[in-house]
Amino acid sequence: MIVIPAIDLKEGKCVRLLQGRKDEVTVYSDDPVSVAKKWQGLGGELLHVVDLDGAFTGEQRNFSSIRAIREAIAIPIEVGGGIRDIERIKKLIDLGVDRTIIGTAAAIKPEIVSAACKMFPDKILVGIDAKEGKVAVRGWVEITELDAVEFAKQMQDAGVAGIIYTDISRDGMLTGPNLDAMAAMVESVEIPVIASGGVSKLDDIKNLMHINKLWGVITGKALYSGSMKLEEAIDLTKGEQ
Repeated sequence: MIVIPAIDLKEGKCVRLLQGRKDEVTVYSDDPVSVAKKWQGLGGELLHVVDLDGAFTGEQRNFSSIRAIREAIAIPIEVGGGIRDIERIKKLIDLGVDRTIIGTAAAIKPEIVSAACKMFPDKILVGIDAKEGKVAVRGWVEITELDAVEFAKQMQDAGVAGIIYTDISRDGMLTGPNLDAMAAMVESVEIPVIASGGVSKLDDIKNLMHINKLWGVITGKALYSGSMKLEEAIDLTKGEQ
């Protein structure tokens, strides 16, 4: 299991939201590039980048910041937020983004996922945000009737390279991940699953490591608040602690 640091972009700044609420913003840096370099320097093997303006509006507004991050670091990056058509996927991949994450569009227009997977094999991830087992869309403001596990199976059949699964009731709260829901998701599919949401300390990483076949874990607020150090989390997963 690898530890994946996150950068959430809003109006060109590195921020975190409390439970995805756009009015609960903490700005951590005006310079996302320096943050990306920091995470790479501390041993990050993959960077998770979210365009929050895109997630809420469907229009990507942090493209220049994403470009700057891509040019500044050597490790792979995955990008999500507001990616709702093939043209945007192509634009990001042409920029050098290694994998793009489709969220809302996957739930509303799943045919986009199938088409994208055919055009860009191994470069499409689907982000499944769930509350009480149901898929949430449009920056978490709408809860659908879609069952998260069944939806993951559909996305696997469509050809996606992996699933990023977030329990939105835990995200940004530093209360620990929903281990049962995460384990159920990992067991339901054969493709890689990345956990997101709720990680606050090294013990949360240890607990996630007990989920057999969990591919990775994304962490953001814990790193920015100082409640967990990236290098210690990486050492733990590599058996060096």
